[in-house]
Amino acid sequence: MAKSMNLNSAAGLQGMLKDGHKSYEGVQGAVIRNIEAAKAIAAMVRTSLGPNGMNKLVVNHLEKIIVTSDCASIMSELEVQHPAAKMLVLACEMQQSEFGDNTNFVLSFAGELLKLAEDLLKNGLHTAEIIAGYQKAYEKTLELLPTLVVKTVENVRDPVDLKLAIKSVLATKQYGYEDLLSELVVSACQTTMSPTAKFPKLNLDSVRIAKLRGGSLGQSSIVKGMVILRDAEGQVKKAENAKVIVFG
Repeated sequence: MAKSMNLNSAAGLQGMLKDGHKSYEGVQGAVIRNIEAAKAIAAMVRTSLGPNGMNKLVVNHLEKIIVTSDCASIMSELEVQHPAAKMLVLACEMQQSEFGDNTNFVLSFAGELLKLAEDLLKNGLHTAEIIAGYQKAYEKTLELLPTLVVKTVENVRDPVDLKLAIKSVLATKQYGYEDLLSELVVSACQTTMSPTAKFPKLNLDSVRIAKLRGGSLGQSSIVKGMVILRDAEGQVKKAENAKVIVFG
């Protein structure tokens, strides 16, 4: 036992760990390695940013092929194990949960901040100094953001104001169809909003998207009711003023 401990001590900390474990020390060690991992996952989706972003081909653990430019969809299919990179994935998931958009911006922006922090570390600055600097920049940003507002939605029930708010968001997903889709989304939002609440919230459970094969995006429409994606069982395809009974 004593001989084994002497051999492990002679090999240093690496000799005391199991095979596959790694340890890093100093500025060039753990901090830089964490930044490199975060930069790698940010660079993966940076080219998909914006309306002209490129699609990514993702093959998940079930061998399912997914082609998309949506950062949230890409991150949900990746099995990220590195702790630092996992934090960026969690930030991306939180952005998707709270706002439903700008997930790629969050990931790319965080990657750029870490890239600049890496340069500062190599120039001799301490991590605490870099964090303090970023905190001051964050506070200054909160002061400047209100001065950059170009449009404010005063009434969310006004279809014109609501369309202006979501048109730019839809343009990043379906460029060229933002005018058509914004009208459909506005109609769906106003249908599900509470008519009495001062600050109404959208009930996502009341909105469903049904896809019909053979159609195009330009044929999309809003149906206030229930849509059943199947053909009629009998010969009757259309009826007016009919009474419908549904058995569970």
